[in-house]
Amino acid sequence: MVLLILSRPLKVVLPVFLLALMLGVSGVATAEEDLGKSLFLVYESDRVVAVNAETGQFFDLVLSAKERIRDRLVANRVAILVTNQRFAGVGAYPSGWSSMRRKAGEKIVSAEAVDYSALIVTSDRILTFNGKSGAWSEKRR
Repeated sequence: MVLLILSRPLKVVLPVFLLALMLGVSGVATAEEDLGKSLFLVYESDRVVAVNAETGQFFDLVLSAKERIRDRLVANRVAILVTNQRFAGVGAYPSGWSSMRRKAGEKIVSAEAVDYSALIVTSDRILTFNGKSGAWSEKRR
């Protein structure tokens, strides 16, 4: 087979080689995108416990007396809680919860969580949470 390929002109061999290379790379990318679920949430009356099944860690998010959960998003490696007072995120690798306060009158437009990332669009801001670093970012609308 190698002798057959080497005896072909370069303009025939090069596209076949590039195609094989692209298929090999895309196979690797697909394997990396297929993340197993490792982050789970357990709801208690006064707190939410994030459970990292991969590392065996548990992280408590204590809710204040008047704090109520409005929405929750859980992906493979990131979880977000939207309460009436804050946005709280936890990732599979950083240790613990990270929060951002909600602004008065701020309404949720959309929210989604995928793999290590979460996006929340509000009436005032665009917020992202990076589950690998545990960091929030925001931009005013």
